[in-house]
Amino acid sequence: MKNSLNGRYHTRVVVNIIYSTVVACMVMVFLVTNLSMIGQYAAERGMENSLVLLFYRPGTMIVLLYVLLGIGVFSVSFLLLQSRSMRYISRISSAMREIAEGDLNITLDVEGDDEFADMAENLNNMVEELRQLMDRERESERTKNELITNVAHDLRTPLTSIIGYLELLSGPVKLNEEMQKKYLDITYKKSKRLQKLIEDLFGFTKLNYGKISMKVSKVDIVKLLSQMLEEFYPNFMEKNLAYELQSNVPGKVITADGNLLARLFDNLINNAIKYGADGKRVLVQIHAEEEVVTVSVTNYGYVIPADELPLLFNKFYRVEQSRSTNTGGTGLGLAIAKNIVDMHGGTIQVTSDLNGTVFTVRLRTNFDINRENFQMP
Repeated sequence: MKNSLNGRYHTRVVVNIIYSTVVACMVMVFLVTNLSMIGQYAAERGMENSLVLLFYRPGTMIVLLYVLLGIGVFSVSFLLLQSRSMRYISRISSAMREIAEGDLNITLDVEGDDEFADMAENLNNMVEELRQLMDRERESERTKNELITNVAHDLRTPLTSIIGYLELLSGPVKLNEEMQKKYLDITYKKSKRLQKLIEDLFGFTKLNYGKISMKVSKVDIVKLLSQMLEEFYPNFMEKNLAYELQSNVPGKVITADGNLLARLFDNLINNAIKYGADGKRVLVQIHAEEEVVTVSVTNYGYVIPADELPLLFNKFYRVEQSRSTNTGGTGLGLAIAKNIVDMHGGTIQVTSDLNGTVFTVRLRTNFDINRENFQMP
């Protein structure tokens, strides 16, 4: 295809040369024929001093004049035929100069199917890629600034509380043992919340900016989720929640990063415990097929408004801010979960209605870490 495109312009040039030659020959034939006839007529009439007789008499000078005339006709014809290409080249050159000066709003019309048309199309593609790159850079900068602002706010809140209670404990006013215990307990909880925020922040930053290298291996996802639910048993008991694991297969081995999958489902189960306490039950379901495994985590607590569902995976987004503060949410857990799913080339979705809030994760059983533009079947 490329060789074909490279030959089209050369073919056009050759064709134009042939056309110019034909035109030059026709003009020369016309001139020679007519001038010869006029010269013959002048000779017969005795017009010895007529300029036309020069073209009628054979000789080197006359031949030279004919050749020069032919070259002139050929050149004019060739330039006329090539003028369209020259104008197109000029537009491409002008566009490249404007792009070099920083104007990325240039779009060239693709005319024809030769090398210059191919060049114009490639130039348009390059400009579009540059625009997208600039947009990503601006979005990255905006995200970084937003991250710094949110982190500063979320770190300041527990730190202010911790400092306040420590000042009360170390102040001149003597507190009784019960109040000291109460303030120490509050300070401890605030410190744990701060620790959780910092851990989630580091985790999100590493995942979002590609600082974590995946270690792909064979993982039995049924066994993994069973073990994780058992580890969460104290948390379920604390919230007076029942839990259940349902699977259509006794075991299912998939190719994935086991540590990242554990982090993913840890966040989803932890989220279900925090916000599903009113429902008294958490249900984890596994549906395994040959190429895809689907895991859903359902809680039966608070129904999330439909307009907030698309925002749940945004960093620092929380449903009911005051309620999230009470549960100790950082607003990063679901953003981390989505990043992990994206790294595995899967999908994560959420629905919420009176039948429960369901987070559904779909993963390919044979994940290829080297495959880009991954699409679920």
